[in-house]
Amino acid sequence: MSVPTATSSPKRLKNASPFRQTLFIVGLGLAVLVFFILDIALGSVDIPLPAVFQILFNQDQSEPAWVNIIYKIRLPKAITALLAGAGLSVGGLQMQTLFRNPLAGPSVLGVTAGASLGVAAVMLTGSGVTTLYTIRQLGVAGGWLLMVVASAGAALVLIIILLVSLRVRDNVILLIVGIMLGNITLSLVSIWQYFSQPEQIKDYLLWTFGSLGGVTTTHLFAMLPAVAFGLVLAFFSSKWLNGMLLGENYARSLGLPVYKAQVLIITTTSLLAGSITGFCGPIGFIGIAVPHLVRSLLNTAEHRLLVPGCCLMGAFIMLVCDLISQWPGSTLTLPINAITALIGSPVVIWVILSRNNLKASFG
Repeated sequence: MSVPTATSSPKRLKNASPFRQTLFIVGLGLAVLVFFILDIALGSVDIPLPAVFQILFNQDQSEPAWVNIIYKIRLPKAITALLAGAGLSVGGLQMQTLFRNPLAGPSVLGVTAGASLGVAAVMLTGSGVTTLYTIRQLGVAGGWLLMVVASAGAALVLIIILLVSLRVRDNVILLIVGIMLGNITLSLVSIWQYFSQPEQIKDYLLWTFGSLGGVTTTHLFAMLPAVAFGLVLAFFSSKWLNGMLLGENYARSLGLPVYKAQVLIITTTSLLAGSITGFCGPIGFIGIAVPHLVRSLLNTAEHRLLVPGCCLMGAFIMLVCDLISQWPGSTLTLPINAITALIGSPVVIWVILSRNNLKASFG
C-alpha cells in the first residue's frame, strides 16, 4: 500500500460523482420524510393521511382518540426511530474509523453490552423497586439516570478497547478482544440476574428485546438533546475522523491532535450508544451495517458526507424496521432487534459481495 503524501486528502473511492452523492443525500432525506409520515399513520389503528396532517398541524380534528394515539404513542416512537437510527449509525462509523476496522460497531465490540451492564446495575439492584417501569415513571430524571449509567458502561468498554489498541495493532485481535469484553459484561449481568428478584429479571429481559415504543414525550426531553449533541460533535469532528482514517502516525505528521481526537470520538460514541441503548434497549446491526452501505452508495471516505449520509440512512432503515415490527392492522409488536437483524444481515452480505471496497475504505 502506498504511503499518502503530505498533500493527500482523505481517500475517495473509484467512480465518485458529486452529482450522484448530492442526489443520494436529497433522495434519502425525502425517503426519511415519507416513511416518517407513514410510521405515524400506519399501525393497529388505521388513521387516514389527511387526518394525520390535520392533527400534526393542529387543525380541528373530530376524532380525539386519533389525537391521543398520534401525540402520545406514534409521534414519540417515530422520533425515537429517527434518533436511534442516526445515533447508532454515526457511532458505528466513528468506531470503524477510530480502529480502522470494517467489523467495528457498538454491538460487535461490546459497547452495547457495556451499556447494558450499566442499565443492569440500576434495574437489577434493590428489592424489586428499580424496575424499568418505575425508572421511566420518574420522567426526565429517570431518563437521565438511564442515559448516564448506560453511557458510563459504554465508555468503560470503549476505553479498555482503546488501551488494548495502543499495544495491539492487529484488527482481528482487537475484534476478538471486543467480543470477549462483551461476553464478560454479559456474564456479569447473568450472575446479577441470578441473585435478582423475578420481577426485575422479567423486566430486564423485556428490555433486552429492544423497543422504540417505551420512549414517551417526557423522555424525549432527555434523549433528544443527548443524541443531537452527539451528532453535532460527530459532524464537527469530520476533519479529525478523516485524519484518523489515514493512521495515527500520518495524522500526527499533519498536526492532528490524535489524543484529543480519540477522547472526542470515545465520548461521542459513548453518549450516542449509551443514551440510545438506555432508552430503547440493545439494538444490533445498525451500527455496523449502515456505514458500509453508505460508503458503498456514496463512493467516498469523506466524513463530511458520510456523517449526514449515515444519519439519514440509519433513520430510514430504523423507520422501515419499526413499520415492519408493528404491521399495519396487527396488534402484535415484534422486537425491533429481530427485525433489524432480519433485514440488515442480507444487506451486509450484499454489500460485501457486490462491492469489493471495504479494505479500500480503511487503507
